[in-house]
Amino acid sequence: MTTDTVDTAAPPQPSAAAPAKAPAAPQASGRTVAFEQPLSERMRTFLRLDFLYNQALNHNESGTPWGSRAAVASLIDILAIISRGDLRSDALKEIERQLTLLGEYQAKPGVDPKRLESFIANLGRLRAELMSSGVACQQPLRDSEFLNSVKHRSAIPGGTCDFDLPAYLYWLSEPGETRTHAFSQWLATLRPLCDAVAELLWLTRQFGRTRQECARGGALTITFDRDNTLQLLRITLPAESGLYPEISGSHHRCNVRFLQWKGLSERAAQTSEDVSFLLTTCS
Repeated sequence: MTTDTVDTAAPPQPSAAAPAKAPAAPQASGRTVAFEQPLSERMRTFLRLDFLYNQALNHNESGTPWGSRAAVASLIDILAIISRGDLRSDALKEIERQLTLLGEYQAKPGVDPKRLESFIANLGRLRAELMSSGVACQQPLRDSEFLNSVKHRSAIPGGTCDFDLPAYLYWLSEPGETRTHAFSQWLATLRPLCDAVAELLWLTRQFGRTRQECARGGALTITFDRDNTLQLLRITLPAESGLYPEISGSHHRCNVRFLQWKGLSERAAQTSEDVSFLLTTCS
């Protein structure tokens, strides 16, 4: 997935020991892949929720019985994530934080006031929808005997087979429009939370700071400013580079090493070449 970023920072100056000419940066005109690493538990949960929500929407739109099965599996995973903490409260806190940050931009020169007002208005609308949805908006889904029967059997490999859940088979045999409509109603109870999370992720990516970096010998340690807590790290590479990053660390320091893709039958290994890439830090 590729997302445009704003507020691009200047690339770092090379050290005295660095070669005079670093490898070329990824070209903006070519196809790129952005690899993301969450740096906080809240961001990790937001990314998982957004992934599952989009997956559920995609499978539901197919209208096939297999699509409905996959959509229900995604819905069950969403409910499991939501039940582990107060995700609604986390989203509301993050909305308030983003509103505060956007408010600070109003006093800065060169800012498009109409675009900024649009961001603020959209966040305000999502906050109102999320607050009006109530803390128990997902309770009807949790209390659903039908969904619970599928959930309990899903823990067993092949447990949702036709002979295990005849009621599930009956529902899957109904017309595609009927299943799609029913599933859309289930998702409607989650939409305020999922829409808010999607907007927060979009803003986080949009206001990230991007710079060119070079991993000498395919590895790099990145130290972040402790006064500026980061939530998300993005590494962008050309799609045809044949490389992907492995990232470990926290919001203070990360270690990155780039592995050479060698196909499905051979284990990837760290490249020994210098790797130039775009690093985006999102707070």
